[in-house]
Amino acid sequence: MIYITVKFTVRPERADDWLELVDGFTRATRSEPGNLFFEWSRSVDDPHQFILVEAFRDADAGREHVESEHFRVAMEDMSYAIATRPQIVSAEIPGMDGWGEMGETAPREA
Repeated sequence: MIYITVKFTVRPERADDWLELVDGFTRATRSEPGNLFFEWSRSVDDPHQFILVEAFRDADAGREHVESEHFRVAMEDMSYAIATRPQIVSAEIPGMDGWGEMGETAPREA
């Protein structure tokens, strides 16, 4: 599995419409055969920062994603809304194919 986390700091005037701006990109990426997940979160500390957590089946699926037309269009569209160059962490995690369960805690009756 290729696991990627990207931190986007967007211009203040674009923060409230960021998820709408990236909606087409999100839907297109989620429909890629090699995509395992593609999820956005907004920072609780900085309202202008969004975190993207994504994973692809393997390096080939990741390459196909980056070479896709929707990726190219999204990078162009995002360039007008970001305040700084995004920061990324990318790693290959052998033997994983998505989210696993956390072993340290589980739901209990209140």
